[in-house]
Amino acid sequence: MNDIVENLPFVALVDDDQHSAHLLTRMLLAHGSPDVSWYGGAAEGRLALGNVLADAEANWPGLLIVDLKAHSGANLEFVASIQSLARQKGVPVVVMAPPLDRQGREALHDAGASAVFFRHAELDAYRREAAGIVSFWARSQRLDAVGM
Repeated sequence: MNDIVENLPFVALVDDDQHSAHLLTRMLLAHGSPDVSWYGGAAEGRLALGNVLADAEANWPGLLIVDLKAHSGANLEFVASIQSLARQKGVPVVVMAPPLDRQGREALHDAGASAVFFRHAELDAYRREAAGIVSFWARSQRLDAVGM
């Protein structure tokens, strides 16, 4: 029983705004997400992710959400910096970004993002994006992560 409890799926969140992280966490959980662990901003998030993925005995996140607003290229820079580690460990990375054109989305995909979701100011649109992230998480799970 302890092994099952210790290996429950979770989502890791790298967000440089605590209020934004709290809001997104609430939205994700309302749509059926597993627990969400906030790793802080870019520097803290890179360190926390590196530490957890370096530990073969650790419970790795089933999804990493990146939502950085420090400057226009923050998401792109972060994803590019962790993409090889995330791919090596099989952790899909999604980005929350302001609405982007095709070129902006492709740049994030090329940097290593598995999906791009938009950060909307309108609450219902934001809820739909959170529901989309939970759906993406559910579809991208490794079979061993769900007990198969």
